[in-house]
Amino acid sequence: MWSSRATRRALANTLEASSISTLISVALGTGMALLTALTDLRGRIAMVFVFLLPWLIPPQISAMAWAELAGPGSPILKSIGIAPPPGTTNPLYSGWGIALVMGVEHATLAYLTVRAGLAGLPRDLIEAARIGGATPLAIVRWIILPVLRAPLLAGAALAFVSAIGNFGVPALLGIPGRYSMLTTLIYQRLNGFGPKVLGEVAALAIILALLAALGLAARAFLARSYSARVERGSAPLEPFRLGAARLPTEIAVWTLLAILSILPLCSLIAAALVPAVGVTLSPDTVTFSNFAYALFGPASIQRAFLNSFLLASMAAIICATAALPLAWLMVFRQSRLARVLDLLADAPYAVPGIVLAIGVILVFLRPLPLIGLSLYGTMGILLVAYLARVYALALRPVVAGLETMDRSYEEAAQIAGARLGTRLRRVILPLAAPAAAAGGLMVFMTAFNELTVSALLWSTGNETLGVIVFQLHYEGNSPAAAALAVVTVAVTLGLALVFDRLARRLPVGVVPWRA
Repeated sequence: MWSSRATRRALANTLEASSISTLISVALGTGMALLTALTDLRGRIAMVFVFLLPWLIPPQISAMAWAELAGPGSPILKSIGIAPPPGTTNPLYSGWGIALVMGVEHATLAYLTVRAGLAGLPRDLIEAARIGGATPLAIVRWIILPVLRAPLLAGAALAFVSAIGNFGVPALLGIPGRYSMLTTLIYQRLNGFGPKVLGEVAALAIILALLAALGLAARAFLARSYSARVERGSAPLEPFRLGAARLPTEIAVWTLLAILSILPLCSLIAAALVPAVGVTLSPDTVTFSNFAYALFGPASIQRAFLNSFLLASMAAIICATAALPLAWLMVFRQSRLARVLDLLADAPYAVPGIVLAIGVILVFLRPLPLIGLSLYGTMGILLVAYLARVYALALRPVVAGLETMDRSYEEAAQIAGARLGTRLRRVILPLAAPAAAAGGLMVFMTAFNELTVSALLWSTGNETLGVIVFQLHYEGNSPAAAALAVVTVAVTLGLALVFDRLARRLPVGVVPWRA
């Protein structure tokens, strides 16, 4: 498999598209972090939330939205006369299109790492440069960027690892454009030949795992080699005053955000409101039949809603519950075993989802020992994969919450004779509940629209929303796929607003757009 022409081409395409998308992610994420953290722009929370929209929306839906925006039938581009000619190939069905969409989606990772580095910049360092007569641009170039070298490189490594494991974008844009990547090659071989090619796809998955390991190792090495030690005890940095340039800068930022985050969603909504592909949206052609089809149509779609809701709910409840004892061991007891378990919890989230799915198939294809029950072809194997994939998302907010908690409460309960179970239930849990709820919401939002793992593990009767959206689009029923995608996006954004309302009771940084 490693020496085949198809594998070599998929590997080259994976490295090419992932490298270009990483450059795009670093440029967008670093620029947004510098503007929102260092300047006096107005509405920065709203800007960051809109910037993070592509990260909140599932990759396959983002790819579909961009395809609707850039294609020959684009309602927005047709209205201004710059749509591609009818009958031509969508320009995003290419390596550059895949890199663009993945770059926009993974820009959040670069933003979060750079923003975390900016949070620790000391005011004294910047004020010394100001007294010395340095301009804001000179301060950014010669002082701030060198200090941020380690987080910037770490964000680039995370964006690259996420890009090589992305399945939704290459599947929606690469398969129609005959631009094969490792994730889509694995999917096509397993989907076409079934479990009998598990050895071959496992060999392909090893390449992805090695690339991910190299990316994460590079991140750790660069963080150690290029970290800058600064004094962090001074007051927070005072933002640079833009003066007369503030309004033009705000207009430029919102224009860019509209292009990257809002216009693709508007195109997706427009595609869901027309009766067929290529029909121009107008008052005479508007129809809600696609939404009726998505909500009340075939039994497979209704099953997918129910299955996704049940799987996401069970994953959220189990992960949030299981996160509490491990977080308690890590923070309050600083157990060595807990640190090992923490690394194991991060591993399934760090490796590409396709690799995790192949591993789950290999483990659970045969009946389980003792009970003789096989999970393959059931919802049970999906739940196992979801739990492994998203547990780290529930663990991080709980750890952050316990790190800010006064330990005297638990110590007082222990002195009073309360057992461990009682202390966890009556003392720790009420104080950590907001953070656990935030972790549960993050798990639900991720699992509700999951595709990468589900694409290899679903079976008839166990469909999920991500799989149905992908199938509808792949079969040519783009309006129905767009309508179903709009519904899932509405659910995701509704949960994000609930998440935002919890921000007051959560540790700083848990809600990314309010960091």
